[in-house]
Amino acid sequence: MEYVIRLDDAPADLAAIERQLLDIDPAALLDRDAASGALRCSTSALAVELMLVFAQAGHRLAPDAIERLPSVCCGGCSG
Repeated sequence: MEYVIRLDDAPADLAAIERQLLDIDPAALLDRDAASGALRCSTSALAVELMLVFAQAGHRLAPDAIERLPSVCCGGCSG
């Protein structure tokens, strides 16, 4: 699943967030969109799990700060 996570203007410790995220999904990817400042996340984790990850990394998120993006998966690699 892909998510956009808006942190407002709060500074984010991406390394701490990524450590927590990789504990639940070792294949997760996290980066910051330079244009908008939002975080982009590709993970198998659910939004509620992302809220926990961010809380454990010291960042409280409101539920509406996490936007799940529509899937762009074509299904071609699933055998």
